[in-house]
Amino acid sequence: MELLDDSIVPEHAHDVKAEAREFAREHIKPNAQEYFQSGEYPEEILEAGRDADLVAQDIPEEWGGRGLDLAQLLAMTEEFYRADAGIALTLQLASFGCEITYEHGTDEQCEEYIRPVAEGEQRSGLAVSEPDTGSDLAGMQTTAEKDGDEYVINGEKYWIGNGVEADWITLYARTGDDDDNRYGNHSMFIVPTDTDGYDAEHIPEKMAMRASKQAHIEFDDCRIPEENLIGSEGDGFMLLADFFNHGRVAVAGHGLGIAAAAIEEAWEFTHDREEFGKTISDFQAVQHGLADMLVEFESARTLVWRAREKVETQDDAGYWAAMAKTKATETAVDVAEQGMQFHGGRSILDERRIARVYRDARIPVIYEGANEIQRNLIYGQAP
Repeated sequence: MELLDDSIVPEHAHDVKAEAREFAREHIKPNAQEYFQSGEYPEEILEAGRDADLVAQDIPEEWGGRGLDLAQLLAMTEEFYRADAGIALTLQLASFGCEITYEHGTDEQCEEYIRPVAEGEQRSGLAVSEPDTGSDLAGMQTTAEKDGDEYVINGEKYWIGNGVEADWITLYARTGDDDDNRYGNHSMFIVPTDTDGYDAEHIPEKMAMRASKQAHIEFDDCRIPEENLIGSEGDGFMLLADFFNHGRVAVAGHGLGIAAAAIEEAWEFTHDREEFGKTISDFQAVQHGLADMLVEFESARTLVWRAREKVETQDDAGYWAAMAKTKATETAVDVAEQGMQFHGGRSILDERRIARVYRDARIPVIYEGANEIQRNLIYGQAP
């Protein structure tokens, strides 16, 4: 059974997909359970991914990357997340937020911050969510106040990938307080993590994706030079909205990979396990369940790859990105739960891949904008 076949993938993305599949087979899948149980950061696998030119390679060639487009990134994402979501997330977060700088920043910013990430010398992060605010981008309260030729940052950020490990982060902070322009009050900044007033610690251990680390960051009169502003003051919301359209297609790829893993496990188990003198797959109810899993998966994958094209061409990008993210991540939850049911009592054993997949599936329906928010976007932006 090959669920992530090339037939739906544009030809120019086939080579990258093959590279990602081989890397996942050699480096990610064999180590997935070990890192899930230990909760350690997979530093060696990240380094191997850099050596294979499969980390931070969306960065344009002029700044040291391969300039991979959204189709190539999605093809790679499917393969990584099928092998293991936690390790895959670590590989992708190594350059998280870089797109905002190389799309909207200055050449000087790209040379100083983007090139080292592309060359594997640094890693980045993106700080948006706060302890009391997750999906309301216009409601974020961390502030960046201008003081001479510097910005002074105060506040907190939460659930920040690489908040501890990153060399620098892209920060979304409040620079205005205009009630009549709610979406023009925030800006984007580059913040080196060794800046005085930047303090980060890992959040308590998660139930899933344990190989990926998130942090709680506190800013206490954290000063950065004014040239670390990305774009112009007040552009933050729009820059982030555009970034999330691409990101949500990638997260849809997270869902596809996880769903593929769940179906593979369920298919193998039901065709090997015997009950009442025959394999479980001989029972019609099980066959129907497996059929439903395949229907939902193929429906989700078709939608995601269509959304990829729509986002790349800026054709109702927010609408399609939200639909893809919602459908693919919820499909992952549904097929993982059905896979657990087919496994019976064995499904709850910590050593079982289906148990890890079931836990991992629960996370992408929340991050990059909870699916309730995606439904608001789908309704509000319907053509």
